[in-house]
Order: sequence, then C-alpha cells, then structure tokens
Amino acid sequence: MQFPYGLSDFGTLIEHGYWYQDRTDRLAALEDSGRQLIFLRPRRFGKSLLLSMLEHYYDLNRADRFEALFGSLAVGRNPTPLRNQYFVLKWDFSLIPAYGEIADIEAALHRYLNGCLTRFVADYQDHWTREIQLHPGDALASFQSVLGAVRATPHRLYLLIDEYDNFANEVMMADRPGSQDRYQTLLQGEGLFKSVFKAVKAGAGGLGVDRVFITGVSPIVLSDMTSGYNVGEDIYLLPQFNDLCGFTESEVSAVLRQLAGEGGDWSADDALATMRTFYNGYRFSEDATESLYNPTLSLYFLKALAHQGRYPRRMLDENLAMDRNKLIYIAQLSGGEELLVEALSGEDQVLVPELVQRFGVADVLAAVKDEPFMASLLYFFGILTLAGLTSFDECRLRIPNLVARGLYVERLRERWLPLTESARELPEATRALGQRGDLVPLAELIEQRYFRVLSNRDYRWTNELLVKFAFLTLLFDDRLYMAVSELETGRGYVDLALIVRPDKRRFQVLDLLLEFKYLSLKELGLTGEQVRERSREALAELAPVARKLDEAEAQAHAYGATLKERHGLTELHAFAVVALGLERVVWRMLPLNGLAKNHPAASERRSPRSPD
Repeated sequence: MQFPYGLSDFGTLIEHGYWYQDRTDRLAALEDSGRQLIFLRPRRFGKSLLLSMLEHYYDLNRADRFEALFGSLAVGRNPTPLRNQYFVLKWDFSLIPAYGEIADIEAALHRYLNGCLTRFVADYQDHWTREIQLHPGDALASFQSVLGAVRATPHRLYLLIDEYDNFANEVMMADRPGSQDRYQTLLQGEGLFKSVFKAVKAGAGGLGVDRVFITGVSPIVLSDMTSGYNVGEDIYLLPQFNDLCGFTESEVSAVLRQLAGEGGDWSADDALATMRTFYNGYRFSEDATESLYNPTLSLYFLKALAHQGRYPRRMLDENLAMDRNKLIYIAQLSGGEELLVEALSGEDQVLVPELVQRFGVADVLAAVKDEPFMASLLYFFGILTLAGLTSFDECRLRIPNLVARGLYVERLRERWLPLTESARELPEATRALGQRGDLVPLAELIEQRYFRVLSNRDYRWTNELLVKFAFLTLLFDDRLYMAVSELETGRGYVDLALIVRPDKRRFQVLDLLLEFKYLSLKELGLTGEQVRERSREALAELAPVARKLDEAEAQAHAYGATLKERHGLTELHAFAVVALGLERVVWRMLPLNGLAKNHPAASERRSPRSPD
C-alpha cells in the first residue's frame, strides 16, 4: 500500500494508486448546506486535500476524467447533478508573504492573485467569448474582468480559498514590531485584504460566483472582515461534518489489518492501541458520537509501517512541531500557564460556557484574555478538543491525545526547568528509573531543583498535583513510553502510568505506575529543616506519611491489575510516592510482581536501591 503522506493533490493520489479514505459521499450534503461555506480544522488535518477533491469533482475541464478519478468512489456510483459544471478558481493564502512593509504585502497579494487569474484564464481559454483584461497592479480589477467573461458563458465560478486566515495567524504568533498595525491596515476599513472578500461577496451576488468554499484554522479573520464578507455559513461545528477530515477508528483498524495481512513482524491490535493513544481523540462537534484520528500523524505512522516494517521512532511528526508556538503564545498570556496546567491535570477540567467563535486579531493581541478565549484558541489549533457537555450546558474540553499532551509537557518543562540546568542530571535520572526501577536520582533532582521552581508559580497547587506534575514533565518520553496521566481504568484515574510502547519491548525498559500523595509540613508537624535532616527511611516510618503511603499503595494495586490486563503486562513496577511539603519525596516500591524470568535482559539488571 502507498500512503499519501505530504500529498494533497487528489488527482495524483487516485491516478498513482495511493490509499485514499473516501469522503466523496459528503458532496451532496455539502451542496445542500449552502453556497458559501466556511470549514475550519487544525493545521495538517487534510483541508488542502479536501479542496483538491472538490476542485477535481466540479472542474468542467476534468469531465472526461470523471470515471478515472471518481468511478471507484462513493460519488462515482451516485454523482450529483453539479459534477464538472464549474470553472474552478483556487487561492491559497499561505503562499502570500506575511512580512515586510504594508506596500510590500499589498504588492505580493496583487502578484499572487493575478498569477492565479492568469493560470485560470489560460486553463479555460477555449470557453471565453469576451476579452479579459488582467491588470498587473490591481488584482481586484483583474478579478472583475474575469467574472465578466464567466458571465458570458453557460457556466459559473466555484471559488476555493485555502488557509484564508494564514496572515492573521502569522501576525498573532510573530513578535515583530508593527505586525498588528499592518494587519489592521490590510483588513479593516478599506484595506486590501478586506476588499478581496468584498469582491468575492459581490461576485456571489449574481456576478459570476456561484459557490465558495473557504478553509482555515481559526475564525480570527471572520470577525475582522464581518462587513466585507458576512455571507459565509459556518459548517465546522456541524455533526455531519465532524469527520469530513480525519479518520475514524474503524477506518484506521481496517488499514492496519490489511497491512498486517501483507506481512510484517508486528501486531495490528498493538498498532491500533498505539495509534489510539497517540493520535485519536479529536471531536469537533458537541453532538458528534465518534472521535477522530489526526490524518497527517496517522499517515506518518502507516507509511513507516508499510515502508520500514516498524513504528516510527518518534511518534510526533516534526512537521507538526509548529504547534509548539501556539502553546508558547498561550503560556505567555496572563493565566495561560495555569490553563495549560489545568488541561494537563486531566478529568476534563477545562470548562467554558461555549466556544468563542468570532474574535479579531486586535482581540488576540490586545484584549484581556480570559479562559474561554484562550481555551477556544487551543480548540481551533487542535491542542484541545471537545469532550462533551456538563449538566449545566458548559463545554468540556480535553487534550485529545498523547502527541498533543507531549507538546504541553514539553512547554511546561522548558518554562520550569531550563535544559541547561538539567542537561546531565535528567537523562541519567530517567534512565535509572526506566531501566532499574531506581527512583533516587529523580527524587533528588526534583527536591533540589524542581520544587524550588514550582513553589514560585503564581497560582495555587492542590494536594498531589504538584508532585504529579514534577514527575510527569520530567518522565514524559514518547520515544519509549506511552506516558499517560489520569488514565481512566474503570476504578478511578491512574496518576501516572509509563507503559512501554509495543515496538520497544525488545529493549531493557520497565513498565511503571506511580501514585502520588501530598502532605503539608503543617500536617506532618515538622519544619522544613527537620524534614531535610531526616533520611527517607525515617520519614517513611512517620505515622502520617505511612498512612499516605498506604492510601497510594491501595490505589496502585487496584489500578495496576487493570493496567496489566489492558496492556497484557507480565510485570509492572509500581511506586507509592508522597511529597512532604516542598522539601522531600518518599516512596514505597510495591510488590505487585518481581522481574519476569522471560523479560529481555532481566539477568543483567541490578536490584533497585531502596530509599536511603
């Protein structure tokens, strides 16, 4: 099987035999939904391929290729009356530079649009009966001339606009002086960008434009261009289009089983469980009944399986690493870091009355950022997703999957513990725990460095959340683990489970379970100095500490049994961990099982040290 990773041209996919998940059965529903549609999805979620499919389906120049392109697909068996009935014009605003002085940006916009119109005129040259004038310095005049020629034919125009909000996103994420002023000049008043959409709106009023389909990431520009283009219909929250882009679990499972049938030293069930953990979880409608897999990440994984016979080494495709900038932006806002912590803490704790669906760049850059605003931005960026409604009709949001969670962890770790301060200590500490079950180096790192940083944050930690975040941000590593915080087991939520990836079980790596508790110094009845002077062994014997260790141990036993059954584990190294104020960490290694005799390299491991 050939997987079209990085390809967004529908014709290439079909004609060269690439795997394509058919979405042509939605064309009739799209036609019925309106003539000017706006569809938003996160970056690299298949929007460009969707537009390319629409282009090939409606283009009158491709009528003779309809059977070759669509004959084997759903719409080929039941085409709509509008197939191959349009002149198709496509604009991709990501190709327009978003930097420089205002005159440079306007000139680039005119050049780009005129280039698209020049190709359009040439592509349909046999249809023109009216002369078309292209104006090198005025793309809007060129557009009007093209529409005049279109009206003189029996056909009308279908306009496709990809990444309509690219410029706004560039402005928002960039920290360049004058960006906001340039944006406002282009989009507000009689700015050129706004004038482009006014021309589209006018063209759709009987002047040649029959249909428009616009894609983007967020609704930022929609607010700023309200009077310029207030006729678009938002379809991105409708349940019938929840999976217009993205893959369902049944679709992913079918592909994996077909691949496995072609040969390979891997399990389709294990691969599906891994993909579910890392890539599934997106839900774009409150009424959707099924979550989705990120299509780009799924293709990245499937291509590695098909070509290399194994999982990719890193589960995060670096082409999606730009999403880090979104979290950097949010973390720098007032209350932003607290929102990231709230999202990471699990149990769908991010609640907003409703998604903020219309906001302008001025709001993003200058206005007060409350939690609904920031959470809505993260939803549109694909770093939070819908998890349902509360009994009070609030939107519940969650981090969709482990790849997105990794971006959160990475960002918080960078803010709390700069790499330069732990370049040597952290790798050795994580290796000691992951290979030998030795918690001492990591506990010392947390006590000496991390607690000092976390205690100075400008929001209040609660109970074991502090210690959980210390361990989570330091241990998260998708190279070896499915590191899951707040994993639901049916009996409750595991604080932190580090389950070895199925493809990494040939290495000397332990499956780990950690349950956390917290005792304040006041509850303990000791001063910070007294806690620091005592050994961990002595601290663990104190009655309040022993009770907390017992509580954590009981939970670990209950959760551990579920985890072992769920992941087919023969062994699981579990720890009950108690933080004593912001001073010390004590723990108990639990006898859930010993080293399995058949575990690779078991004979080479030395026994973990007990707390000293």
